Amino acid sequence: MSHASFGTPSASGASSGSSPSRRASRPSRSSGRTGRDARPRFGFGLVGPRRDRHSVPLDQLDALALPVGDDGMVIGVDAENRPAVLGINRPVPYDVTLIGGLWTAQVLALRAAATGARVAVETGRAQAWTALAQAAGGGQPCISLHDVGRVPPQGASAGSPVVVVRDCGMRPPRGRVVSAPWQSVVTLLPYLSPVAPRLLEKSSLVGIQRVSPDEATQIGRIMSLPRHEYEALSTLADGVTLWCTAGDRQFVMTQATDAETGLLGGARRMD
Repeated sequence: MSHASFGTPSASGASSGSSPSRRASRPSRSSGRTGRDARPRFGFGLVGPRRDRHSVPLDQLDALALPVGDDGMVIGVDAENRPAVLGINRPVPYDVTLIGGLWTAQVLALRAAATGARVAVETGRAQAWTALAQAAGGGQPCISLHDVGRVPPQGASAGSPVVVVRDCGMRPPRGRVVSAPWQSVVTLLPYLSPVAPRLLEKSSLVGIQRVSPDEATQIGRIMSLPRHEYEALSTLADGVTLWCTAGDRQFVMTQATDAETGLLGGARRMD
């Protein structure tokens, strides 16, 4: 292909096989163009169509707003039926403690995998996780199962974030794999245990599902919850979690998709 196809003249001023008289008889491609449009545009092809600029009056800018929320995975809906979003993949260490049921932990694992994270499950009841691990990822090994204390280094990065789910009973031992940049750790406790205060204090996010009134009172003291909130913890429905951070608290109802229900069954607090 010659340079002429990009809108520049050939080095000799004429293409081979054509005479000056024939070239002179051809209409010029730039006829009718003046100024900037008449100049060759090397490497940019032909000049495209021109359109009028679009403008919106200042008082109508709000009409262009889009309903875009936070970045992360949807963990349910709040009291106003708005999506509640958890940013699980972070460039800083992130610890989550969930005092609740296996069902909710498994929904979180599935949704974390759907965001592109690799999920490593440390568990003493692998049989409860096997079907989920086999079904997730469409045959890709995105959820792996490991015995307690046997989780290998995961090599988390921005392009390959990791979520470690620790389902290790009432007294989970200190993990070999801890939270790190792009590697979050979710620890599941079925009930309030002696190790819970330590885990709650060091966690960036705490989730609490239905517990006994005595446990609710202890959690309220540890988490500095107002009375009406910690008293509600003993009456929560299956699938409802109170999620707490250092500066915010929110009740969230986790609603399973049809695929999640087919795999995990309905929401339940007890297993």
